[in-house]
Amino acid sequence: MATIAIIGAGIFVRTQYLPRLSEISDLFHLKAIWSRTQESARAAVEIADKNFSGVQCKWGDEGLDDIIRDSSITAVAVVLAGQNQVDISLKMLKAGKHVLQEKPAAASVKDLETALHNYKSISADAPRQVIWSVAENYRFEPALVECKKLVAEIGTMMSVQVIIEGSMNSSNPYFSSSWRRDFTGGFILDMGVHFIAGLRMVVGCEVVSVSAMTSHVDSSLPPPDNISSVFHLENGCSGVFVMVVSSRTPKILWRVVGMNGTLQIERGFQGQHGYLVSLYGVDGQSKSSFFPFSGVTEELKAFISDVSESTLKKGSELVAEPRLSYIEGARDVAVLEAMLESGARKGELVHVKRF
Repeated sequence: MATIAIIGAGIFVRTQYLPRLSEISDLFHLKAIWSRTQESARAAVEIADKNFSGVQCKWGDEGLDDIIRDSSITAVAVVLAGQNQVDISLKMLKAGKHVLQEKPAAASVKDLETALHNYKSISADAPRQVIWSVAENYRFEPALVECKKLVAEIGTMMSVQVIIEGSMNSSNPYFSSSWRRDFTGGFILDMGVHFIAGLRMVVGCEVVSVSAMTSHVDSSLPPPDNISSVFHLENGCSGVFVMVVSSRTPKILWRVVGMNGTLQIERGFQGQHGYLVSLYGVDGQSKSSFFPFSGVTEELKAFISDVSESTLKKGSELVAEPRLSYIEGARDVAVLEAMLESGARKGELVHVKRF
C-alpha cells in the first residue's frame, strides 16, 4: 500500500483533498501533512484526524527535509501556490518520490520547458521511474469522459463554443488568495486551464493557433479579467473561447456543432452539482444525462493506482495514466498563454507552443 504525504495545507487541501481522500482511504496510508507554518499544518492535520489516524504534522524547511528523507513516503501531493509548485515538485522527484502536483503545471511556457528539461535529467539518473502527474480533475469528470465518446456521433465538426462566466467575487474563498493575484494571467490562467482541458478532451485534438482580445473591467480582480478568443484546431475546425472571471450569471458551457448533430455540456444542479450532457441529433431528437462531479476523487484514485503499480513493476514497464501526465498539463497552459499573449498584442494571431 502506498504511503503518501501532502505538501500544502490551504483551502483546496482542507475542502477537497482531505474529504475526497477519505472516500478512498483503504487504498493508501497518509503519513504527513506539511505547510510553511505550524499553525496551518496543524489545522489541516486536525481535519485529517477525523478519517486518518496518526497523521504527522510537518512545517518549515525542517519538516520538508523530514519528508524528503523519509524513505517510507513513496509519493506526495503538492498543493501550493502556483509560483512554488514546480520547485518543490522537482525536489521531491529528485528524492525519488512520485508527485501529483496541482494545476497549473507551471506559470508560463518558459517555466514548463525548464521543468520538463529538469524532469528528464532526474528521470535519467533515477534508479526507477518517478511519476510526475498534474492534477486536472476535468479530465476525469464522468460528463467529459462521456462526451469524448459521444463526439463521434455528431459527424464532422463545424464549430466549437466554450462559454465561461465565473463567479470569482468576494464571497468565493479563493478571491483573496494572494498568489493568484501575483500570477501572470491571474485568475484567467489559474481557472482557465480547467476549461481548456475540457475543450481539448472533448474535441480530441490540439489547439494550433489563437487570436484574442482581453480587458480589465473589475478593479477588484487582477488583470485581465475578461478574454474573448477565436481558436483554430488541428482538425481544421475553429471555435470561440469566452471567459468572464466574475459574472452575476455564472455559466459553464462547451458546445460542439457537427454535420450530424450537436453536443453540449453545461454545469448545473440536480440535487447535486454536476454537468448536464445533451446530444441533439439530425432528426430533432435529443437525449440528456446528468453526471454529478467526481473528478477529484477519480484523479486521486488514478494517481494512487499508478504509484501502487510502480512498486509492483520494474520502472520501464509502468504505463502511467495519460490524463495525469505533466505534458497534458503543459498543453493546457500553452493554449492560455498564447491567448493572453495575443490579447496583449491586440488580437494578433499567436501559434500555440507544442509540447
